[in-house]
Amino acid sequence: MALVPVESFGSPFLALFGVIVVSYLVISLIRFRKKRQFYDNLPGPADFNWLHGNLHTYPMDSEKRLRRHYENICKWPKLHRIWHGGFLPHVLLYHPDSIKVILKTSEPKPRGLGGVYEYAIPWLGEGLLISDGDRWARSRRLLTPAFHFEILKPYVKVYNDCADILVNKISKCAESGASFEAFENSHPYVKAVNELAQLWLERARSPWLHFDSVYYLTTNGRTFKKHCDYVHKVTEDIIDSRKNVLKQEQNMNIDRKRYLDFLDILLSAKDEEGVGLTPLEIRNEADTFLFEGHDTTSSGISWALYSLAEHREYQKLAQKELDSIMKDKNTDSFEWDDLSKMDYLGRCIKEALRLHSPVPFIMRKITKDVEIDGTTFPAGCRFTLHLYNLHHNPHVWEDPMEFNPDRFLPENLKNKDSFAFTPFSAGPRNCIGQHFAMNEEKVVIANILRKFHLSLDPNHKVMKKISAVMRSENGIRLIATPRNIA
Repeated sequence: MALVPVESFGSPFLALFGVIVVSYLVISLIRFRKKRQFYDNLPGPADFNWLHGNLHTYPMDSEKRLRRHYENICKWPKLHRIWHGGFLPHVLLYHPDSIKVILKTSEPKPRGLGGVYEYAIPWLGEGLLISDGDRWARSRRLLTPAFHFEILKPYVKVYNDCADILVNKISKCAESGASFEAFENSHPYVKAVNELAQLWLERARSPWLHFDSVYYLTTNGRTFKKHCDYVHKVTEDIIDSRKNVLKQEQNMNIDRKRYLDFLDILLSAKDEEGVGLTPLEIRNEADTFLFEGHDTTSSGISWALYSLAEHREYQKLAQKELDSIMKDKNTDSFEWDDLSKMDYLGRCIKEALRLHSPVPFIMRKITKDVEIDGTTFPAGCRFTLHLYNLHHNPHVWEDPMEFNPDRFLPENLKNKDSFAFTPFSAGPRNCIGQHFAMNEEKVVIANILRKFHLSLDPNHKVMKKISAVMRSENGIRLIATPRNIA
């Protein structure tokens, strides 16, 4: 049989391949030009380069970056467009009229190359924060019972116990006259989680690091992997320990009357078909809860203490309310029924959550066309729901930079859009643990205010920094003076 020489079909084959490649590039370029025209017609920064897009218009300095955010809100009251790199547009929403359109849906978080949440998957897996579709809906159904009011009630004792530890630490500083660090926690797990959150966001903002093959060759990539391995090991050890305790109780036929914790519900949850969570799903949800449940609540408590230390007149009113609640009680610990009486403290906490939003932004990617403020956005559009900007929007909040707990008096909220204040997000994908977080903040802050007067350290200027969780770049230092409440 005669062989057909390669030369007889090689040249036509290469020509056909070349035509296909060129056609693909031309079609892609036409699509991109059309996409570019759509997004460039939206309000937003005009300055553009092919590497950074418009990101370079936001200064690296934290305070200057926050000022730029405020300038943009004043210039574009409801939304604007920004390019992350030369090919990835995002639309920032920060007005109730625009943000509610997306929050009322269960549209997914951006995934895949360039999707912010893609780079948290090695750490948090596809837990409640990141998953979407049927996986998210199933997880939400299984985890909701963990945050029922009856489950949350016994946690007040846990909050009090934790607050006592913190009060003892503050007491040592108060005795010496030294200031204390509100954000400080030397536990290696907490430090690892804080650094993971920072590394995650830094990677998401750097298009050249979006490829795993590049990222994990860098120092940051290796550090990220090391911290992931560590926090996963800690979580798995906690899960294994809890499994062993439950097994021992079952073997010994122990039926203790105790509260169910989050992990118990993770281990025992079953869906409609009687199928529980896999070991990986349990770890993913536990990692997510340890991050969102600790990091954001810690931020909320720290910024609330900072705001009350800065505004002593409001601090005194909160202390007066707490003293009234505890008057004639036989215990020095707060109880479940006390939480509903903390009206003024609750308003102070909400105002701190507005002014220093613990979760500054969340992201969504729409799967179908959506109309916002007269513009139809095509499926695939990525939105940054900028909660920090929403809470500082002068078109939504009067004097948005001022701390004023009375904003949250019922009469002042009567005509306010319910989507104007969303520290825990809103709609079907809102924070599942928001009542847990608010209760914890109330009990911890109440315990501190009962024991101490707080003031700012005059030698320390706080530098606020927008990250995955709102922080101070240089910490928050407060001075505590013991109160006489006898």
